[in-house]
Amino acid sequence: MTSRSLLDQLSINTIRTLSLDAIQKANSGHPGLPLGMAPAAYVLWTKFLRHDPKRPKWLGRDRFLLSGGHGSMLLYSLLHLTGYDLPMSEIKRFRQIGSKTPGHPENILTPGVEVTTGPLGQGFANGVGMGLASKHLAARFNKPGFKVIDDYIYCICSDGDLMEGVSYEAASLAGHLKLGNLIYLYDDNRITIDGSTDLAFTEDVTKRFEACGWHVSDVADGNDLKAIEAAIKAAQKIKDKPSLIRVHTIIGFGMPKQGTSKAHSDAPGEEAVKETKRNLGWPENKHFYVPKEVAAHMRQAVKNGAKLSRDWDNLVARYERTHPELGAEFAKIRNGLGNDWERSLPAFDGVDAKATRAYSGDVINAIAGAVPHLVGGSGDLTPSNNTYIKASDDIQAGRFQNRNVHYGIREHAMGSVMNGMALYGGVIPFGGTFQTFSDYMRPAIRLAALSHIQVIYVFTHDSIGLGEDGPTHQSVEHLAALRAIPHLAVIRPCDAHEVREAWRAALKRTGAPTAFALSRQKVTIIDRKKYASASGLHKGAYILAEAETKAGKQATPKLILIATGSEVGLALETREKLNAEGTPTRVVSMPCWEFFDAQPQKYRDEVLPPKVTARLAVEAGVSQGWHKYVGDRGSVVAVDRFGTSAPAEDVFREYGFTADNVLRAAKSLLA
Repeated sequence: MTSRSLLDQLSINTIRTLSLDAIQKANSGHPGLPLGMAPAAYVLWTKFLRHDPKRPKWLGRDRFLLSGGHGSMLLYSLLHLTGYDLPMSEIKRFRQIGSKTPGHPENILTPGVEVTTGPLGQGFANGVGMGLASKHLAARFNKPGFKVIDDYIYCICSDGDLMEGVSYEAASLAGHLKLGNLIYLYDDNRITIDGSTDLAFTEDVTKRFEACGWHVSDVADGNDLKAIEAAIKAAQKIKDKPSLIRVHTIIGFGMPKQGTSKAHSDAPGEEAVKETKRNLGWPENKHFYVPKEVAAHMRQAVKNGAKLSRDWDNLVARYERTHPELGAEFAKIRNGLGNDWERSLPAFDGVDAKATRAYSGDVINAIAGAVPHLVGGSGDLTPSNNTYIKASDDIQAGRFQNRNVHYGIREHAMGSVMNGMALYGGVIPFGGTFQTFSDYMRPAIRLAALSHIQVIYVFTHDSIGLGEDGPTHQSVEHLAALRAIPHLAVIRPCDAHEVREAWRAALKRTGAPTAFALSRQKVTIIDRKKYASASGLHKGAYILAEAETKAGKQATPKLILIATGSEVGLALETREKLNAEGTPTRVVSMPCWEFFDAQPQKYRDEVLPPKVTARLAVEAGVSQGWHKYVGDRGSVVAVDRFGTSAPAEDVFREYGFTADNVLRAAKSLLA
């Protein structure tokens, strides 16, 4: 071996043994992937990956994703060795409370971790979103001599990632879009927890990906550094196809039970660790050992990265001088929206009665010019979701400068791709589908919330008001299911004005996702000169209409009607009857539980006074969760069963969403 070859092998074995020691100390983890893929990861990180350990969020960097997040110690070892803010003390605290080295990588915890992974297939699809965002920004901003966006998205994925359906959805979309900036290294070790992949996974992966429009190559030996390097170089030359490099590895390389399911997960035990180190030619009694020459070699990433990011800064500065208008917009997408865009929000004065989905489309097109970050799409429901940016055309291969994405009927991939776009930076993705199909993308929504990223979900057809398509398409339990996700704001606006404020709120929530629940049916036009301003939406709930006497004077409420979305109009209608009958009734619009729960107790008590126990919530969804607001003596007009196929007005009538039924339910609370 040459001295460089010896240093390469020493570095690879440092990655392996650091991973092994951390897993053994934690007494849990997954050693198989780190030991098997260490050579491929080493080649990628030392010869190809453009990154700056001291500026982890530098926009011009390449992205590295570990889709097989169970192999997290591979990533943590690389981050530590290359100089990220991840000291050895954190490596030693792997999987412990408060550490920066959790069991699966989390982007909000660890510098250098691009995406939160662990649920298999998600990182794979996130990478497609990153590749799409990169292509979009490059098409918009790059000029001759100024490639301000010019990067690759690298990913290590596993057998398990490829088994998950979301990876197939995302791979199909990536191939269709010809995302040549994706280079994925597939850890083809043929082992899962249950045993050989032959138990459940015998398809021809190469043919599958070729059929999806990918370039596929093979590295026969996962320890062959030259072959890995050659495969990555070849993939970089393929500009019109994403690339999958099948790296044939031995899971848990060097372990006594290498190549078996026993090497996949869990701590191997002290004796097995010693034997593994002996097999690797490593001192068996040295723990968390990093040879000096390895440390010096790997930390070159700091110096190299500083030059890369500094050169990029200089390029951008010249770009902004040469192309001042584009340069100003490029700065805007890097530095945030500011507040000027709010002037473009529509006033909605004198509008006709429409569905809230239609008002949402109006807002999108009113603000699109002022918010160049917005990139929208739909899961093949664009006309129904009203998500099309009319001033732009469709994103397709070779036309990435546009702003409308056709995700096809791939809701799960849409959610995960939007996560990747948001995590890439420079874009605010929004995507639409029927609310009932939020089930298909729930894992991605959950990860968006966990990752603290700005993604906007335009869920339309939000209730039994969908009508004739029937219970398979009528959203019933979905509001409750979405509200159960921590850090996700679910907003169900009642009219045009609340829709406008919902978009305002979503665009200001830069560190969290937002879901809109929008109606198919027309909603009541609420006179905001007569009733309260829709700005109350930002507090989650507000007094829309105060209680009154028969004479029309303000009074202390005896009853509170709480409603969301299309049922707010019904609550207002019921209030008129109750007030006229001598029961002063307040109507509270509660478009967002999460915003309301975040308010001070004083405000919450002003809206829902504890002394007023006669409270009735009205919402065309399940009652679950509403008792928190109506209390033990309150009630809910809800839908605690599946819907039925009929015209929307007939379904609402059948399920009790009429003024007469709400009136009866309200009076029963006063008896």
